[in-house]
Amino acid sequence: MFDRRTALLSGAALLAGCAASGTGPGGAAGSSRFVRADGTRFRVGDEIYRYAGANIWYAAYLGANAAYGNRDRLKRELDSMAALGIDNLRILGSAELSPLKNSITPGFRTETANYNETLLTGLDFALAEMGKRGMKAVIYLTNFWEWSGGMMTYLYWTNGGRYINMNDPAHPWPEFADMNAAFYTSDAAIGLYHDYVRAVVGRTNSLTGIRYADDPAIMAWQLANEPRPAGSEAVGRPNLPAFYAWIGKTANLIKSIDPNHLVSTGSEGLQGCHSDAQCVISAHEPAGVDYLTTHIWPLNWTWVDSADLPGTYDAGAGKVRTYIADHIALATRLGKPLVIEEFGFPRDRGLFDPASSTSFKDRFYRLIYDSVLADAKNGGPTAGSNFWAWGGEGRASSPDHRFQPGDTTYLGDPPHEPQGWYSVFDSDESTKAVIREHAGALKALRA
Repeated sequence: MFDRRTALLSGAALLAGCAASGTGPGGAAGSSRFVRADGTRFRVGDEIYRYAGANIWYAAYLGANAAYGNRDRLKRELDSMAALGIDNLRILGSAELSPLKNSITPGFRTETANYNETLLTGLDFALAEMGKRGMKAVIYLTNFWEWSGGMMTYLYWTNGGRYINMNDPAHPWPEFADMNAAFYTSDAAIGLYHDYVRAVVGRTNSLTGIRYADDPAIMAWQLANEPRPAGSEAVGRPNLPAFYAWIGKTANLIKSIDPNHLVSTGSEGLQGCHSDAQCVISAHEPAGVDYLTTHIWPLNWTWVDSADLPGTYDAGAGKVRTYIADHIALATRLGKPLVIEEFGFPRDRGLFDPASSTSFKDRFYRLIYDSVLADAKNGGPTAGSNFWAWGGEGRASSPDHRFQPGDTTYLGDPPHEPQGWYSVFDSDESTKAVIREHAGALKALRA
């Protein structure tokens, strides 16, 4: 149950919370540790903030004091990433309990306002542990896709129980994404979503006693994971005004509750905007949106073939370089920082097992990292990156590498994907070396 009451903290509890985050609630020390956007750069205090980050969607699940959690593992995973120089984590802050196939359970919420306090406390724990390690979180507050319930589930709750599954042969692409577009025009669905935004952004950490709004372990709130105006242009283009309105209203809502932290959309960039530059610009122009995001998925977008990486890698890499350059130009035009906050690549021969090699994955990571570093050195807007995703100690629980209902092994790959597809495992020494080298090079920059 989500506790909407304001806790009365004892002096001892308050001091413990301050020690965990290194600051007092609302104090000057805390204000100087928040990430802010300064033109096309991030700063913390007077220092430029650049980062090598990761995605670990399941952090709150590991942090939960429940049968599906594992707090000791979470601490080990954070230590392992910190040892590589990773200091920014993009994590899931909402999952809507859903009838959709391949949707994670438990959820952070149902259609009622009785939110899952156990899982929210898992988020509290993750943030407290990140704060101890000097890490910062980007927290997304719903999902365009089905694996955490997302927008389709909000529609299901408010449209009389209608929904379709992603990848349903009876409803082929882009039917799922086109139906999702109704979310942006549904006052009832957005109302439920905004209630949850208010609750989480306005939350006080139950373990440290620090309001989320005052916690420097948070870098940014994100409206959603990969919000799109629709799947097809036929639906998406007429839906653009509602899409832009949802972005502006939600960003303003978050800022009204928490003026200390950044807000971003969670967009893929051009790929999530029908390759329309003006769509990207309009979605990121609102004053409440602090920076531009982009995601890069060469295999998903058919830029490479996992069965023939030697024969398709170079052409795919060329498209990746163009895609990055296009987003650097868009961020420059907007006058806002750019983060490549998702990028993933398959293991050699398209295998999922951690024993398989990662030579092409490593080349792809170097491509992304070289682009980030080069643009940063040139004074460009690229401020950081988050690879998808940290799998760490996680291993698939079944030989077919498919997520099983009730799985608590948690890899970087969400429930709808093969387990091991895009994960970086703790045994991936060559990939870890690439990450470590980039993190060190980025931190060595002084301007």
